[in-house]
Amino acid sequence: MQHRVLGLLGRLVGWLDNQRYQAPATASAESIDWWRVLPFVALHFALIALFWVGWSPFAVAFAVVMYVLRMFAITGFYHRYFAHKTFQTSRLGQFIFALIGASAVQRGPLWWASHHRSHHVHADQPQDIHSPHQHGFLWSHLGWFLSHANFKIQLERVRELTRFRELCWLDRFDSLVPVALAVAIYGLGELLGAYAPGLHTDGWQLLVWGFVVSTIVLYHATFCINSLAHVWGSRRYATRDHSRNNWLIAIFTLGEGWHNNHHHYPGAVKQGFYWWELDFTYYGLKLLAALGLIWNLKQVPVEIRNQHAGKGH
Repeated sequence: MQHRVLGLLGRLVGWLDNQRYQAPATASAESIDWWRVLPFVALHFALIALFWVGWSPFAVAFAVVMYVLRMFAITGFYHRYFAHKTFQTSRLGQFIFALIGASAVQRGPLWWASHHRSHHVHADQPQDIHSPHQHGFLWSHLGWFLSHANFKIQLERVRELTRFRELCWLDRFDSLVPVALAVAIYGLGELLGAYAPGLHTDGWQLLVWGFVVSTIVLYHATFCINSLAHVWGSRRYATRDHSRNNWLIAIFTLGEGWHNNHHHYPGAVKQGFYWWELDFTYYGLKLLAALGLIWNLKQVPVEIRNQHAGKGH
């Protein structure tokens, strides 16, 4: 009995401290870590609470704001900054946006960047851990990050980031950030319910809309880049992978849907290479650059952008 209690406590601590994580010795490459999957599954089941909390215009608007802010942190900083270094910022700036990115419940910046860099090295090859062409659609959409094998950071791919202790700390305790955000949203809802009753919201309603709903939509919009953006859309460039441009995915992901463009030249801060390809993340980064918060935004060279000769299918 004591052994079981200690084991349970160890697993609970492992939810908060990633350094304590230990995959079972018998775990295969595609075995799911069902214990750590519980919060992910519970978050989806929490949608049932919508029937009890109802809705209000303020709660829905708040959910949209939380979605856009955190999607921008994922696309602009987790992806274009930490994974690809397409611009520069201060140490404080990178930590602030890493915090916002961690609130999206997609692990820490080092974990995220390391796996994404691996994806580009092995795109749609057998070693690509979330290729729908190699491992199937469902695995590429969400199975890969729920597995034992892909829990650890690929440190060899992000060595330059490990010198920042605050980023290492954030990766180690990444779950604390969304927990703190959820508590803060609930508290805000309670305050608004007491002091601004005209908004017709409260703690539980704002928590469900502002955290649960916005996080789940954010999840699956982001996951579509790994799954749908490699099977659905057009191919301007004959890249060695199956990446595709998709305007609909680009809208929901603030510009990440121009995925074939991105695989053609990953070092560009703007993924919508032409003016008609909406890239809201890039517009946001341009605003931050105008404010002096980021700088040295790398553009795609014109001669590389115009290499359309060999279109893929």
